[in-house]
Amino acid sequence: MRVLLVEDDRMIGEAVQQVLREAAYAADWVRDGVLALSALEAQSYDLVLLDLGLPRKDGFEVLRQIRSHDNPVPVLIVTARDAVEERIRGLDLGADDYVLKPFEMGELLARMRAVLRRKGGQASPVMSNGSITLDPTTREASFDDSTVLLSAREFALLQALMVRPGAILSRQELEDRIYGWNEEVESNAVEFLIHSLRKKLGSRVIKNVRGVGWLVSKAG
Repeated sequence: MRVLLVEDDRMIGEAVQQVLREAAYAADWVRDGVLALSALEAQSYDLVLLDLGLPRKDGFEVLRQIRSHDNPVPVLIVTARDAVEERIRGLDLGADDYVLKPFEMGELLARMRAVLRRKGGQASPVMSNGSITLDPTTREASFDDSTVLLSAREFALLQALMVRPGAILSRQELEDRIYGWNEEVESNAVEFLIHSLRKKLGSRVIKNVRGVGWLVSKAG
């Protein structure tokens, strides 16, 4: 999952970006509203974490422009502004949820998972295609009779495939879901992660379509 963090406070931004990456998100960070809109034009994101008190263009205007362009990306407002009127305004402009600073990182991650579940039309926190199950809260995956704990990047790759079971994702599409800006991507990183997942869960867990990409089977 790729997340855009829009936060002008350097200390908060660095801390949240680090936690997101440790939690298996590809996290890009910008510090003003203009850069946020530029990033959203250049890259597809699964979620935006949006501060309101931003330089150059405030969070409300960023949110308004996101929705005015019919961009359905989920937006989670993360701000110190606690007035009820501002929360109502943010939700009415199209925000999906609201987290007040200061916050616990665990709560932020839980709210992100809840927003992403709603986007995907899921009620259960556990993802499944009928044969593979993936638990975002524990990073555990099950296939056949095996249940294993995945590394952050193993989880990120399998999650990207599980979001769209039956769809073939190319190397570039998988890299975009696993790595954020300024993270070095080795030429065989995707193949290495798939080999590792197959070693843990079995050779049938991920299918290869030669010359095109990889997929997990669709339920049914």
